[in-house]
Formats: sequence, C-alpha cells, structure tokens
Amino acid sequence: MENTVPHPEVVSRIDWLAERKTLLDAEKELTKHSDRVNAQRRRLPMVKLDKQYTFNGDNGKASLLDLFEARRQLIVYHFMFDPDWDKGCPGCTGLVNALGDLSMLAKRNTTFVLISRAPLEKLQRYKQEQGWDWPWFSSFESDFNYDFHVTQDHTIVPIQYNYRQQEELEARKAVEPYFTKGETHGLSVFFQLDNTVYHTYSTYARGCEGVTDSYRLLDLTPYGRQEDFEDSPAGWPQKPTYGS
Repeated sequence: MENTVPHPEVVSRIDWLAERKTLLDAEKELTKHSDRVNAQRRRLPMVKLDKQYTFNGDNGKASLLDLFEARRQLIVYHFMFDPDWDKGCPGCTGLVNALGDLSMLAKRNTTFVLISRAPLEKLQRYKQEQGWDWPWFSSFESDFNYDFHVTQDHTIVPIQYNYRQQEELEARKAVEPYFTKGETHGLSVFFQLDNTVYHTYSTYARGCEGVTDSYRLLDLTPYGRQEDFEDSPAGWPQKPTYGS
C-alpha cells in the first residue's frame, strides 16, 4: 500500500548535501540581513515621556522609572489581560511560558517586566497558577496601555495598532479582525537618562514572535547585545556593562 503521509522528497546523500549548502547560503544571508536591521534599530531616535505613569506591583505603587531597577534599559511585554477576564490571554501565556533564562539582561543593564491592565489581584492569582516569578505590574489606574496602543478604546485615544490607524485597520478586518477594540499585545523598550524616561521602540503582532531569549530581547534595545561584532553607533557599549 502506497504511503500517503506528506513528507519531504527522498534523495541521495550527495543530492541532499548540495541542497543543504544552497539553503545554508540563504540562512547566512538571513542572519546578515537580521544584523543590518538590528543595527538600524539601534540608531532609532527616542522620544521623551512627559506623562507620569503609576503602576501597582507586589511592593506597592511604582513609577515607570522605578521599573528600571536603576538600570539603563527597560523591556516591557504588554501582556493581554482585560480587567473583566479571570485568566490571561492564552497566546501571551504561551510566550511567557517559553521565556528562557533572562539573567543575561541584568548583566547588560536591562530589566524585563510584564504589564497588564487587569487589577493586581488578578495578575497575582494567575501568576501563582502558572508558577511564574516574572515581575508583573498592573496599569489599571493609568493611561499606559492606551498611550502605547495595546488597549483600544476610541473614546480615550485614537485607535492605532502596529502603526496602522483606525481606517487602515478597518480595511483589514477580513484578515485581521482583532485590533480595533479591547486588549492587544506588544512589546516596548524604554531608556533612562538622568532619571528621565524615553521611549525607543515598540513592536506588535508577529513582531513579538521569537523574542523569548536574552539575545532576541537585547536585539530590540538601543544598546543591543553589546558584542564586538555588532555595528553600533560610536560610543555604544560593546562589552557587557554589568548593572545592578
């Protein structure tokens, strides 16, 4: 009986090796292109935040500056958790479950936190259910989620997601019907200079895919991985800057 299971073509080892070398060239070019994009990202300008945000955390009230823990860079994952929900978004839960050892971030002057709009009590309960120890803050009493376009409510701020305005999002509803109302997910990067906070980068939708290890997260920051091979602006740290 003929095997009907879909599978790659069966070839000789010599033919496989030839195909593999061709693919290797494409993989190397992809890595080089990724390096070029990362270098371009490190050269993005930044925007000063004039608004003050207050969050609720395990140790009480905290400002956005407090979340840095005296480090230079802050990465925020905008975890979808509506105040009316009893559980967090399954997709966001999967991403957090996939996070590896992020201890390298602190050694490179970077802090990682989760922020959601649900009240702190719900976040703490879900965190305990999942067995997580990631720092998780509630933005329930602030405009933070709205200002960074991960909670959509046109009565508070104009609708925008992944740098598309409401008209563009409405036109794409047939393929992306999710982004014009309620909670969405994303990731934002902040930089502090002389105790003043700046916004350097945000990504949304599939831009968050794969950012579950220290290197991928550092790639999204102004200082990058801080390795010698990187094409960074003059004066950028190129060796690990060991923070607190």
